[in-house]
Amino acid sequence: MAAAEVRDPVRSALESVLDEVRPRTGGEVASYIPELARVDPDPLGVALVSVRGVVHEAGDTETHFTIQSVSKPFVFALALDALGLDEVMRHVGIEPSGEPFNAISLELATGRPLNPMINAGAIVMSSLMPGDTADEKFDAIHRGIQRFAGRELAVDEAVFSSEHATGDRNRALAYLTLSAGTLGSPVEVATTAYFRQCSISVTARDLATMAATLATGGVNPITRERVISEDAARWTSAVMSSCGMYDESGDWLLRVGLPAKSGVGGGISAVLPGQFGIGTFSPRLDAKGNSVRGVAMLEAMSARFELHLLQHRGDPLSPIASLSRDGAETVAALRGELFFAGAEEVLARLSPLLSDEGCLVLDFTDVTRVGDTAARLFQSAPGVAGDRADGGGPKVVVRDPEGVLAR
Repeated sequence: MAAAEVRDPVRSALESVLDEVRPRTGGEVASYIPELARVDPDPLGVALVSVRGVVHEAGDTETHFTIQSVSKPFVFALALDALGLDEVMRHVGIEPSGEPFNAISLELATGRPLNPMINAGAIVMSSLMPGDTADEKFDAIHRGIQRFAGRELAVDEAVFSSEHATGDRNRALAYLTLSAGTLGSPVEVATTAYFRQCSISVTARDLATMAATLATGGVNPITRERVISEDAARWTSAVMSSCGMYDESGDWLLRVGLPAKSGVGGGISAVLPGQFGIGTFSPRLDAKGNSVRGVAMLEAMSARFELHLLQHRGDPLSPIASLSRDGAETVAALRGELFFAGAEEVLARLSPLLSDEGCLVLDFTDVTRVGDTAARLFQSAPGVAGDRADGGGPKVVVRDPEGVLAR
């Protein structure tokens, strides 16, 4: 078979998901922003980008649409790195609102918006970005989102003009946060930057790449550039899990189980940490502002491909490849990637083999990576650190030809 004829089985699986959801024509395109009311309701696409930078896509993945609220978690992540978690949380909470995306959801005691995934919280995040003017703040946002996507992204000026002309409710939310002391700039500066942020033009492939950047812990898997810190990626994914799908977030976590963020432009960006990001696009929205077919696609993918974060995937492969005896030595050949759980298994299973007379050898030759916590556990195990000054006690020898314990 010629190389050109080889089918990508992952793409075929994605195409089968599109075929399943294509007949669903319920919902309406967003109409409260006049320019969005004019979009074609029929495009349908899905893209998957792995943490290795491999792209799989099906359907209308090159169709451009405005990012809208899908921008919110990424600006939150940028703010976290710019200001730190404590300072960001002085201005916004992290609890689900249980209300529509444009609701007045402010904490009574602090005046903070309940979370950064609703409009009030997102406007506050935009206000905290570096710069004094709307242009300066948007420039910081724009550069950050382009680094997430790994390419230059234009602004849809027609959508921006439409949002700016009709955005009085968002201005009202900004004035409320200003009066509560949580907004970081004048109202017009914050809202103008926010309207431009929402008007950035993207594709489903861009949303998948942005999500994959969170999945890697902050490194764009295509450009290999570190965009945000690991902490910011983890914190952002956590807030997406509980707040990303508005007042449908609980049902989403139950049925789909992926950190995700939707937008009224029809896009959804979803993360499977450590594995890949997914971007979907279909403009028709349900009553809560989520893409009807986008939700259906991700529900189908989660169920069919076993993607739910809490999916039980059977007993993990033991990190102990083999145990052998060589005279007075017991040799434990270890393998794979060792993090806390793997180190716990190794130490729990092998501790009974320690004795004053014999020697336990931990062979790390086939170990590819050791997490920091796991390395500390191994290095503090009885018999590993230092010589036995009294000539007794257990003895552990570490064979680590690649130095994985010290990386």
